Amino acid sequence: MLSTGSSALLAFQRALSTVGHNVANAATPGYSRQRVDLVARPGIDRGAGAIGTGVDVQALQRLADSLVFARQIDSSGEVGRLQQLSDSASRVDKLLSDSASGLSGPWSAFFGAVEGVVSAPTSQVARSQLLDSARQLTSRWQSIDGQLARMESDTNADLKAHVESANQLANEIANLNRDIVGAGSNASPDLIDQRALRINKLAALVGVTAVEQDNGAINLFTTGGQPLVLNQRAMGLATTQDPYRSDRLQLAVQGAQGPVPLPAGTVSGEIGGLLEFRSRVLDPSRAELGRLATAFAQSFNATQRAGVDYNGNPGADVFSIPPPRTSAHSGNTGTATLSASIADLGQLTGQDVVLRFDGTAWNATRAGSGEAVPITGTGNAADPLRVGGVSLVVGGTPASGDRFMLQPTAAAAANIRVSMTDPNGIAAAQPIQSTIDEANLGNAKPGATRVTDPIAFASFAGATIDFIDANQYTIDGAGPFGYTPGTPIAGNGWSLSLEGTPAAGDSFTLARTPPRSSDNANARLLAAIDDNPVLAGGTLALTTAMSQFSGSIGSEARHAKLTLDAQTAIDKQVAAEVDSLSGVNLDEEAANLMRFQQAYQAAAQVISTADTMFQTLLSSVRR
Repeated sequence: MLSTGSSALLAFQRALSTVGHNVANAATPGYSRQRVDLVARPGIDRGAGAIGTGVDVQALQRLADSLVFARQIDSSGEVGRLQQLSDSASRVDKLLSDSASGLSGPWSAFFGAVEGVVSAPTSQVARSQLLDSARQLTSRWQSIDGQLARMESDTNADLKAHVESANQLANEIANLNRDIVGAGSNASPDLIDQRALRINKLAALVGVTAVEQDNGAINLFTTGGQPLVLNQRAMGLATTQDPYRSDRLQLAVQGAQGPVPLPAGTVSGEIGGLLEFRSRVLDPSRAELGRLATAFAQSFNATQRAGVDYNGNPGADVFSIPPPRTSAHSGNTGTATLSASIADLGQLTGQDVVLRFDGTAWNATRAGSGEAVPITGTGNAADPLRVGGVSLVVGGTPASGDRFMLQPTAAAAANIRVSMTDPNGIAAAQPIQSTIDEANLGNAKPGATRVTDPIAFASFAGATIDFIDANQYTIDGAGPFGYTPGTPIAGNGWSLSLEGTPAAGDSFTLARTPPRSSDNANARLLAAIDDNPVLAGGTLALTTAMSQFSGSIGSEARHAKLTLDAQTAIDKQVAAEVDSLSGVNLDEEAANLMRFQQAYQAAAQVISTADTMFQTLLSSVRR
């Protein structure tokens, strides 16, 4: 009885200590409830049957499920990724959609000022307001791009901070692996809890897959298979400069020869969300913002150059915009340089392209995806490379394997400027005034006129167009030239479009538009630029493209938020499942405390009874 009571006393003492430990850690993050498993000692055969000999503590059990834990770290990685992506995408969406920070306000004000010049082409006030509105519009473009650039800097800083945190967690997990392996089967459940908590935090940062080893250690890998922790060794992450852009950080892993860049798709968690935001939202936003700025500036300038200003001179550019940016790879060995210019607005996509020289020819792939992009030309001035609406002339000598990053519009929004300072420079008038001979038999009427070569047009003093028949004409007696309906008549530095059908003998007299003209024909064309289909092969207008741009960013933000909400619900379910198994229920622990307390008191009473019996026996034999 003494032995039996003593075993019970020790067992229930251990059980009470475990209950107390559970209660003490009820609010400790990552703590898993512990339980003492009791087993009866084998009985002793006394001839009349086996007599029990007490109880033993078989094990101290940590109540956790490895399958549920695997689901938990998977969910943590997804929540971390989607939370980062949703928060960052929402910042861009608010920037572009808010009337106080978006383009819509200055855009409408600018074209309202153009309409003012249409209504009063000789008004200096209207012309000055147009230039002021142009400055406000370009300033807003610069401001938005500046905000996006700051998000780029924030992404770099966050990436660096998250990598440092991930490396610290990986080192702590490796050290805990060492302690757990060293303890063997006696490893403390609290050490295992601490490791599990850090693994979950690491999963939220970078996304991990856990593989438990026979010795009790856990190896961790990124979702792309890159090792993070191997047994008792941590494999450090790092950041390295982008080979094309020194201002951008890439994710890398520390190798024997230095950092080795990792593809963005190899990680999840908050780091994966940062990289995904940068590639899916931030870069396309800056590129599209620049494409809109480029298309607007070039379209407005082209229409401006087609007319004449208040002084009667050919219109000059109102806006200046930088050429497409090309960046050489840091590992290039040749001397080649690329000079880029916009060749076709209709084909301009704004997407970054990687150009690679294979020793004989150039090929192009989409940056990030590696998708092949059509490219033509040889690269010389007579036959430049053509890719995505951009023309490129190669200078120097490329070496096999040399690579360049082409960013057609990435710098456009940040550097668009108003280059015109004189309000009289607004080309509101068309360059040529036309009169019809009263004896004309056809129904042709002069339409729009354009300046096609400012230098040649400088000497234009007038001209007469005579039609020999409906298909031939002369200009000041020179010709004949073939006429195709719908095709402008081209002169020396000018062009004229006819509406209707000319007949033989029809004549048109052309004269240069004089200074201080009240003509507003070219101003009307300037006011219609926002509705001209100049993008996507001549099918997409600027205003529509702006609406689609804002809508696409809003769609990305909403999609990320909805996906986050769904994953958060899944994460809560997993957390509830973990809590149901591993969480401390204080009501249950209170009941256990009372039960084990009573059992402890009963065991003490068994010992007391055994002592009484022994003392009685001693008293009996003492006589």
